Amino acid sequence: MSTQEREEGRQIRCLIAKVGLDGHDRGAHVISRAFRDAGFEVIYSGLHRAPDEIVQAAVQEDVDVLGISILSGAHNTLIPKIVSGLQEYDAFEDTLILVGGIVPDDDREELLDMGVAAVFGPGTPMADTIEFVRENVHDRE
Repeated sequence: MSTQEREEGRQIRCLIAKVGLDGHDRGAHVISRAFRDAGFEVIYSGLHRAPDEIVQAAVQEDVDVLGISILSGAHNTLIPKIVSGLQEYDAFEDTLILVGGIVPDDDREELLDMGVAAVFGPGTPMADTIEFVRENVHDRE
C-alpha cells in the first residue's frame, strides 16, 4: 500500500474502460489484474461502452484513475468526449486519465494537451504504469 493510500485509509480506485466498438480486451484484463495485484481497487467497464457510460461510471464510482484501453484508432473522437463529460461533472481535476493501446506518436501530444496524464503503448512494463499511478494520482482531500 502506498503512502497516499495509507494516509487516506483507502485503496486507489481505478476504472479500466473499453470505449467504442473495439472488441479486443486482453490488455484491459491484464492491466486490471496488475492493478489489483498492486493493491488498487479495480472496476472493469466491459466491452463496447459509449463515452457517456464511461463518464457516468467514473463519477458514480468516484474513481481516482480512469484507464482507457483503445485499439480501434478512434481515440481522437472518443477521448475528447470522455474528457468533456468529466469536466461537465466537475470530476476532471480529480481523475487521473490514462490511455493504453495503439496510439500513433503524432496523436499522443494532442491527447496530453487535452488532459490525458499519460499514453502507454504496447510493451510498457506493468511496473512503470503502476509507479506512474502511485506518483501521479491526485490528492482527493
